[in-house]
Amino acid sequence: MRELITDLLHRHGDDVPVLSHRGTVTHGLLRADVSAQAEWFTAAGVRDGSTVSVQVPPSFSHLEAVLALWSLGARVVSVDHRLKPAEVEVLHELTRPEFLVRAGIPGQVFRERYGLVVERADGVPAETPHRLVQFSSGSTGRPKVIGRSTPSIIDELTRFATSEDAVRGGERLLLLNSPAHSFGLVGGLLHALSTGAHLVFAERPTAEAILRQAREFEVDFVTGLPFHFDLLASSPEPDALRTVRGTIAGGELMPQDVADRFAAAYGLPVGECFGTTETGALTLAVGGTTRPSVGPLMPGVTARVRDGLVEVALPETPYLSGDDHGRYSGGWFRTGDRGEFDPRGELRLLGRADSLVVVRGNKVDLTEVEQVLRGHPHVTEAVAVGPERIQAYVGTADASLTAEALTDWCTERLAEFKLPAHIHVMDTLPRTSSGKIIRNPAVLAEVPQR
Repeated sequence: MRELITDLLHRHGDDVPVLSHRGTVTHGLLRADVSAQAEWFTAAGVRDGSTVSVQVPPSFSHLEAVLALWSLGARVVSVDHRLKPAEVEVLHELTRPEFLVRAGIPGQVFRERYGLVVERADGVPAETPHRLVQFSSGSTGRPKVIGRSTPSIIDELTRFATSEDAVRGGERLLLLNSPAHSFGLVGGLLHALSTGAHLVFAERPTAEAILRQAREFEVDFVTGLPFHFDLLASSPEPDALRTVRGTIAGGELMPQDVADRFAAAYGLPVGECFGTTETGALTLAVGGTTRPSVGPLMPGVTARVRDGLVEVALPETPYLSGDDHGRYSGGWFRTGDRGEFDPRGELRLLGRADSLVVVRGNKVDLTEVEQVLRGHPHVTEAVAVGPERIQAYVGTADASLTAEALTDWCTERLAEFKLPAHIHVMDTLPRTSSGKIIRNPAVLAEVPQR
């Protein structure tokens, strides 16, 4: 990883911009800042092979710290800044870091600089060559420890570099995905360093803040979660995105109704970049897709559908915990997504394997129930869980919307055996630290309702 970071940091001239928020950092300034951070970490005792937990809010400081640690050969354990101490403790028990890097003051917005603190911890050096450690979203259970090796990261960067639909050198990318997570870190930061693209960040996840940055920097691309595109569709300012040539939903699959509303508001289709934390990005389609298609496989990706599930060829298990959870065998990783390839070779996703439940002997796809609920004009988000009795949870800004009204809505559109046994109405649905809707029935049951 040391050689890769050295190469990426020296590919472009000193004056080429790479990061912008209020101010702009050029490649020359970034090299100097990363070098200074590396000296600071070295003085603190960080060495080649050190295991370092990084829990810093989105900022230039966060990105520079990660690059500096990699330049020293350290293993970076990426911890979302929004996690509570009890959640962080679980991750540290799983990964045993020797050093903890955190912000000196808490923060919930993008700032250019946070004062960083580095502390010793009772951990152990990395025992494998994996230099990036991330975690499963935790939406359905205990997080899994996922390791990325340098070759796997290089392979993913090559996919982006050789994809016609990816952002190119000299273009401005408004990155709304968290750089602490897979898509934002590799497809955002590292791809920008590789190609000479210019990353732009918004201070807050609000339509006003996002559109202000898009307008000011005249961005060419926008990437984010469906949540971000839903925000923009709800507060349309088409002129703010007049320079945009492509948009990508990455990190979570885009519901068709959200894509349709965004396209109606801005005249832009929303593309897809589908992947997993374990595999990195797998498909990319910027021109808009006919969902549930997520587009063609990226160059260099080998995938198949076996027993209805999408599998991806990997040289080794992505899990560091010693348990592959039955998902890696014979060089193939089972993603847990049901899918098929259409005649054009595009991948169509048909829902998660755990979205298919059996109710009184009848198979029910929970994604169909969710789609019907999201079709209600006053429902902003919906999730359905099983297994024996379907429970639905919806978010709405309409204080007068009732479970009874939603039941009537579903009754007109779903067979009796597909109807939720109960519909829970909330202002917003709970999400994981990466912004994905939580699907753990036990967690959902504990969320306060109206």
